[in-house]
Amino acid sequence: MAVPKSKISRAKRGTRRSADAIKSDAYVEDKDSGELRRPHHIDLKTGMYRGRQILEPKEEF
Repeated sequence: MAVPKSKISRAKRGTRRSADAIKSDAYVEDKDSGELRRPHHIDLKTGMYRGRQILEPKEEF
């Protein structure tokens, strides 16, 4: 049976468990299109990122 070599301190245990409290993904409203998008990500609908055209806009069907 596996046995820990030494005791895990409260701080070390708490640091490991802090990932359990991670919040859900954040979304911001795009200034131009008004669509929700992730911060620091390209807006896939318009293809814009930080005021520059990066991708061609998606065509709507």
